[in-house]
Formats: sequence, C-alpha cells, structure tokens
Amino acid sequence: MLWRAVCRVIGIVLLGGLLSAVLVRHAPGFGSDEEQLDSQRSEASLRRLEQQRRHERDVAAFYCRFLVRYVQGDLGYSHLLQRPVASLFAERLPVSGQAAAAGLTAAWVLSLVTAWPIARSRGRLLEAAGRAGATVLQCMPAGVLGLLVLGLGGRGATACGAAIAIVLFPRLLHYVLNLLEEGYGMAHVVTARAKGAGEGRILLRHVLPSCLPQLVSLFGASVSMALSAAIPLEVILDVPGAGQLAWQAALGRDLTLLVNVTVLMSLAITAANTAAAAGRAAPAWGRGG
Repeated sequence: MLWRAVCRVIGIVLLGGLLSAVLVRHAPGFGSDEEQLDSQRSEASLRRLEQQRRHERDVAAFYCRFLVRYVQGDLGYSHLLQRPVASLFAERLPVSGQAAAAGLTAAWVLSLVTAWPIARSRGRLLEAAGRAGATVLQCMPAGVLGLLVLGLGGRGATACGAAIAIVLFPRLLHYVLNLLEEGYGMAHVVTARAKGAGEGRILLRHVLPSCLPQLVSLFGASVSMALSAAIPLEVILDVPGAGQLAWQAALGRDLTLLVNVTVLMSLAITAANTAAAAGRAAPAWGRGG
C-alpha cells in the first residue's frame, strides 16, 4: 500500500541520517579544525571555535535539533564552507541533476539501441561480442573511468554526464538484452513475426509493453547507480555538484553538511528503489495480444 511505502521511505531516510551522524561523530579527528592550528589566532577565537563544535558532540541531541530545524526549513550552516546549507544545495543540486539526467538518458538510449538488433537477430556471435565488451567496461570502477575522461581533456558537467553514461551503459546492457530476448521469444511475438508484422510494430506493440514493468524497475535501480557514480566523478572532473559537496563534507567532517547530504541521497535512492519495486509488482502489458 502507498502509506506503507511512504513510511518505509521516511524510516530509511531518518535512519540513514542518524547513522551518518554517528559515523562522523566517532571518526578520527572529529572536532578538530584547521583554524585551530593557526598560531595567530587568539585564545578567545579558539574558544569560540570550540563552542561552535560543542553542540555536535552529543549525537542524539544534535540529530533531534537537526530534525526540528529540518521540518522548519532550516538546513543549518556549514562550518567547512562558511555558508548556509540551503544555499549550497540551491547552487549544486541543479548541476548534479543535469549531469545525472544526461548520463541516464545517454546510457538508456545506448543500451536500447545496442540491445535491440542483437535480440532481434538472435545472433550468438553478435551477442557474445556485445556482452564481452560490456563486461570489460563494467569491470572498470567509476573513478578509473573518470580519470580516463580527465586524461582525454574532459572536465565539467558535460564530461561528468558522459562518464556516468559509460558507467551505466554496460550494466544496463546485460539486463536490457535479457529482457528483449525474453520478449522476442514469447509465443505471440513469434506468431506476429510469422504473419509478417513489421519489426517496429513488433517492438512497440508487443515486446516493449511485455517488458515494461521490468524496465521501470531497472530504471529505478539505474537512478541509484547514477547517484553513486556521480560522487567520485564530480570530484575527479571538478564538477561543483552535490557529489563533490558530499566528498568535501566527508573529508572536512562537517557534521551538519554531511547529514544533510546523506538525507538527500537516501531520499533520492530510496524513492527510486520504491519505484523500482512498484515496477516489479505491476502486471505486464501486451502479453498474448
């Protein structure tokens, strides 16, 4: 039911934020600040820095205050970047969203364009070559692909979107190819081909509708993969997005910023996975027609 899915999303997001706060609080070096090492700072200035960090030492109290402010629309203040978290999100989320959307779109188009002729022809040699190439790409971590793109002169959001597409393409190709091969093997599809129906009509009226729930589920999973790949890629390719912000928050042990980023990422990934689960539960269309 819908309310159960909503409660599940809220519970996972709240738990993710709490676990993030606990991990950061107990990480080595928490509470230290580069400004505290400045010998030119006065004793009063150092005490002020210590007071700013003191309220973060009690994780339970910090998280309760964080949730109260969060409901009120106050996302807090980043000590690392010396700016409100809301303004940081307003600047960086559109950049990450554009890169992820471009990467997802390109990866899906490439996987469908590559998988369709292979599934339609059922050529074993062509299928083996396609799967082998996808497997080689899939074995390369996102960070390595980012370094390759950077070595070729790519930087910025456009290069990041291309790198996300390269990361997702081999993972999508295996599943899309399996789904299309299963669709082309269905009895009503075989009958339609025997009656001389056009390949475009078969694809749009029979194969894709029968695979639609699984494709929706796969799309939800691909959103999670894109968000995960965006973090190292944005750092390597110097993209001022939410992924780079998460990396900076983790390195700087900025508790307020990192918990906000964790809650945001948890919300996006959990919502995508919930949509994927709904896609799996939906009945297939077009079978037997």
